[in-house]
This record gives sequence, structure tokens and C-alpha cells, in this order.
Amino acid sequence: MTTINVAGTSVNYSATGAGPGLVFVHGTSVDAQGNFGHVVDRFADQRRVICPNYGGAGNSTIPDGSLVLDTLVEQIAGTIRHAATAPVDLVGDSLGAVVAAATAARYPALVRKLVLVAGWADSGDARHKMVFDTWARLEASDAELASRYGMALAVKPAFLTALGEATIAALSRQPAPSETGRRIDLGSRIDIRDALRTITAPTLIIRGSHDYLIPPYQTALLRTLINNSQDVEVDSGHAVFLEQGDEVVAIIREFLFDRAM
Repeated sequence: MTTINVAGTSVNYSATGAGPGLVFVHGTSVDAQGNFGHVVDRFADQRRVICPNYGGAGNSTIPDGSLVLDTLVEQIAGTIRHAATAPVDLVGDSLGAVVAAATAARYPALVRKLVLVAGWADSGDARHKMVFDTWARLEASDAELASRYGMALAVKPAFLTALGEATIAALSRQPAPSETGRRIDLGSRIDIRDALRTITAPTLIIRGSHDYLIPPYQTALLRTLINNSQDVEVDSGHAVFLEQGDEVVAIIREFLFDRAM
């Protein structure tokens, strides 16, 4: 694990493989290893795969006070500059998709192709605000309940049922990464609609048909706002990399490696 200083914060990242850079940006309540550790090797045959921890996860730090998206953008941009020869392919999941999109908008020279999984453009939706406010309150008062709530929204019902009560209980007791509450709060204050219109990188948008945390209609707005974009829906909840790892790896590999846009 390599640690760098970016905009007054510390950011750590792992890297494996050789070739052009491929950067994965994790979601709200998981670190890079938890989000992507099971798929990294499946890209390392053609890319130097870089997985940063941002915004309080994985011993990376953030300033005191309300967390702002700009801080996370600078952490990812700083990682790209340190770990790879730009431009890189950039893949973001959930809040990581928001960060990745904002990074591509601000620093177009750093991004060759962009993949946004289960992301969104605007947190103004009333349901979104209710979901994130409830999640934040639970995280502040009872982390295990917050985890249970998050799981109920993040995977499709059949997948959760198949895990069984014992596995659900064990997963619920696992501590969330540091500063999860502040990342949840940030997720309730997103509005990158104007930035999305400026993205120039060819973009693939992936959404889960059973996503109850960020419903497909929210993710679909990304396709409307980003020029030179395409989208695909998979039979999954929000946790696409967990539920449909094989399918999402194949979709991303085809977009990044095998097909020009």
C-alpha cells in the first residue's frame, strides 16, 4: 500500500498489474478492498489496476467539518497523477461513481474512458433524501442497524434471502470504514448535473434493475446528461460487483479493452 499527500490529506492506494492505468473508486460504506478486491486480478492482465481509499476509508484522511465532493475529487486526481501515466480508465461504484464523474469533468486530460456503476447525478429527489437521512441517523446511533438497513436496500431480495440469517447477522456486525457517516451525509448533498454535461470521455453507465438504494431512474439521468455515453442494466441490486461480479467484469472489459466508441 502506497500513501501520498493530497490537498492536505493522506491517501493510500494499492496497485497491481502492468500497462495503462485503470483506477477503481469505491462506494460509501466500503473500502477499496471490500468493494473491488475480488475482481482486481481479472483486469490486471491488461492494466495497472489502482485502487485508492478516499475520504476516511482505509486510513485515508479528510479535513474536519462537512465533507465536500471537491476533496474526494482532488484525492482521486492526485492518485492518478502519482500512480499512473495519464490518461487512465476510471471506474466508480455508487458514491465512487459520483466522484469519478466529477473527476472526469474537472480533469478531462486524466481520463480516457469512464465507467459509472450505480451512480447518480442529483440528491434532490424526495425519496433519496428520506433514504439517506434515515441511513445517516442509524449510522450515528446504531451501526449494526445501519448495516442491516443498507443491506436491505443494496442487494435484491432473493440474493439477501439466499445469504441466510447467520450470514446476514455476521455481515451486519462488521464495522463500517471510518467516516462512513460523513460520506452518507455527502451522498445526500450531491448535484453534479452541470458537471456531467462537460464530460468528454466515452462513458459506460451500469445500473441494477433491482437497485433500491439508487433506483434505476436516478442512474438513468447520467445517460441523459453525459454526451458520448451508453448504458446497460443488469439483474442486480445496488451492489452490482457483489451480486453480478462475472457479468459486470465482462461488460467493463468489453467496453475498455475490446471495443472502440
